[in-house]
Amino acid sequence: MSLQQVTILGATGSVGSSTLDVLARHPGKFNVFALTANNNVVGLLELCLRFRPVFAVMYDKTAAQALAAELARQRCDTSVLAGSEGLCHVASCDEVDTVMAAIVGAAGLPSSLAAAKAGKRLLLANKESLVMSGALFIDAVRANGAQLLPIDSEHNAIFQCLANGSEQHAAGVSKILLTGSGGPLRTLPLEDLPSVTPDQACAHPNWDMGRKISVDSATMMNKGLELIEARWLFDTSPEKIEIVIHPQSTIHSMVQYVDGSVVAQLGNPDMRTPIAHALGWPVRLESGVEPLDLIAQGDLTFEALDRGRFPAVALAEAAARAPGSISIGLNAANEIAVECFLHELIRFTDIPIVIEAVLDQTEAMETPTIEHILSVDKEARHKAREQIGKLAKSR
Repeated sequence: MSLQQVTILGATGSVGSSTLDVLARHPGKFNVFALTANNNVVGLLELCLRFRPVFAVMYDKTAAQALAAELARQRCDTSVLAGSEGLCHVASCDEVDTVMAAIVGAAGLPSSLAAAKAGKRLLLANKESLVMSGALFIDAVRANGAQLLPIDSEHNAIFQCLANGSEQHAAGVSKILLTGSGGPLRTLPLEDLPSVTPDQACAHPNWDMGRKISVDSATMMNKGLELIEARWLFDTSPEKIEIVIHPQSTIHSMVQYVDGSVVAQLGNPDMRTPIAHALGWPVRLESGVEPLDLIAQGDLTFEALDRGRFPAVALAEAAARAPGSISIGLNAANEIAVECFLHELIRFTDIPIVIEAVLDQTEAMETPTIEHILSVDKEARHKAREQIGKLAKSR
């Protein structure tokens, strides 16, 4: 049996690192074909020397030159590519069987879409791809015979609760219950939210994540984006998806059926579980994650979503019900607002203010083309920066 050839888009991030950990546990099943990063030369160099992929891709072209020089000096024959073209190439190569799409944000869309159009087994950790392109992305998956498997712990849990991907998975479903921990600021007094620092917002109680997604967890925009992603992944309406606060992050999501049954997927909060599930599906693989000890875990609690504390959720819900271009504006404005908050240019509570202002200026288009998607994304980022400039002047 030949080894599955795997490309990891975003290899130096937390999902990429977890993927490589799982792959290393199964050397007889998988081979690393390509690894990519944005501009982390040191990190990707180390991975190339360890895994010896055929290709390495740096999105930043200067970083690609530096990586190529260092690989040559160390006599590693990995070929180095650069830019979006390089990412799309390693996502769609004929030799590749499986693509882990783990680039953070809108930057991951072109390569994820390239993998879908090439008919790959696509492990999607980049929720922004579906948030931005929705029907266009799903149509590409279906038209080209790609296999789309969700990696976000919540969507992977839903997939498992829906009869683990059987064709009858949607029969009798009354509601999808999307769980979220509430992040690090769930119990912080509301009057303290404007003074929250980036480090406070990134101090997630359960998960080890990058700073952008950690802030999304603190605002709960991550749940809003996940709601939009779930709409497309599971071909359901936003009204049939409910967000539930579950502080322990032990139940990763649930599916409620018309007969009164609720099916839940439980596990320790470790991304290696959904990664191993998708890599091996429909066969289960050992992931390196400790089994869940329910006795030691103790109580599992649930709370209603506090909409006054998390206004970003309502913005995402509105975008989910609106024409597709509105979700593009939502994602773009959020990325810029989070970036500026992390650089301490705006307050934590300014993030939803910036997003709402951009959505009010985003033109509604029902089924945007890829050209429209990129155009709306660019314009929304510009509007977000304008709004941030206005906030700065007003203080």
